[in-house]
Amino acid sequence: MTSRELTPVYILGGNRIPFARSNGRYLGQTNQTMLTAALDGLVTRYGLQGEHLGEVAGGAVVKLARDHSLTREALLDTELSRATPTVDMQQQCATGGQTIVHIANKIACGQIESGVACGADTTSDPPIGFGPRLRERLVRINAAGSTLEMAKQAARIPLSLDFDIPSPAERRTNLVPGAAQAITGAAWGVTRADQDQIALNSHRNLAAAYDNGFFDDLVSPFAGLTEDDNLRRDISAERLATLKPCFGGADGTMTAANSTTLTDGASSVLLCNESWAAARGLTPMARIVDAQSWGVDYVDGDPKTQGVLMAPVYAVDELLRRNELTLQDFDFYEIHEAFASQVLSTLAAWNDADFCRDHLGRDRPLGTIDRTTLNVTGGSLATGHPFGATGGRITATVAKLLAQKGSGRALVSICAGSGMSVAMIVEAA
Repeated sequence: MTSRELTPVYILGGNRIPFARSNGRYLGQTNQTMLTAALDGLVTRYGLQGEHLGEVAGGAVVKLARDHSLTREALLDTELSRATPTVDMQQQCATGGQTIVHIANKIACGQIESGVACGADTTSDPPIGFGPRLRERLVRINAAGSTLEMAKQAARIPLSLDFDIPSPAERRTNLVPGAAQAITGAAWGVTRADQDQIALNSHRNLAAAYDNGFFDDLVSPFAGLTEDDNLRRDISAERLATLKPCFGGADGTMTAANSTTLTDGASSVLLCNESWAAARGLTPMARIVDAQSWGVDYVDGDPKTQGVLMAPVYAVDELLRRNELTLQDFDFYEIHEAFASQVLSTLAAWNDADFCRDHLGRDRPLGTIDRTTLNVTGGSLATGHPFGATGGRITATVAKLLAQKGSGRALVSICAGSGMSVAMIVEAA
């Protein structure tokens, strides 16, 4: 590849469908129907009918075998040009963020001028498969060379059918993310009151954003929903305080309200270079400055410093170093609320002198942030968290916040299962 300057990458905007609690309003919908709806809204909003884009990158975490070409199949149901290529990606809860980084990098390198990053997930249509015993027997039946051999293999089908049902538990530790985060949160001294306050703010901020029309050009109605049905407008501190722990045992601090629920939904984000936008009379909202992925040793590491959801702490540190910024050099912070405990553990680590010295190699803590600038239009605790769609929701949100302000910078931090993460810096266009 010839050496050349990187091309600035702009966010024109995004579109998503309202997120719905699992086994609820979207029961009967699929990853493909939801992703198509998110893309359709984007096509309509930005006049992309017949447009040949550089690439569409999408993904989902919970996928059926038939969804091996999920993004391509969704695109074929839209009015985008069928000459537009697609690619499927997956990185747990960071899937949507990684599709954005993928498209942004291609634009920056001059390989494409425009693209869409998208993602979807549904736990209402889970990929329930056959377990290993039954699967092996069925394969042997299919491979049999004669009817007699097929009959012999069929006779050995186990009387008790076993099924392979997806689980969020990590294969290496057998802990679901909530159970693992309960250990990390306790190590950082995260309190129940602080977690409930994060949840309360999330719902109140989301409700206010819907009421003031912030999402009018970011969310398109789908299957009878016009706003996220996990939103609780009547939430109160008193009501939150009555909930029993769901992780960490009887004395745990994590509840159903300060932890994200299983959610269905899809999102999309339109990215381009400056000339592509200008040629179509479109005004960019924001610019992607840089991104960073990271992983932690959640298997054998210290749960406090290497907990399964602690990778963003390190990713953000690397971003700040490379861009010569401090943690306070941002107008908005979008930290994915997988659990309020995770958000608070992240903030605690950044403000801990021993951690920053021993694990980040800094002579002083990164410090604190202004909590009034955190997830100002609501976070995952209120919207819900369709794994592959969260990155798109967050990125489109900060782009609009920056466009409304007319200046400034935002930090995006997304934790992901298996000890991974993606972080981004976004600036006003």
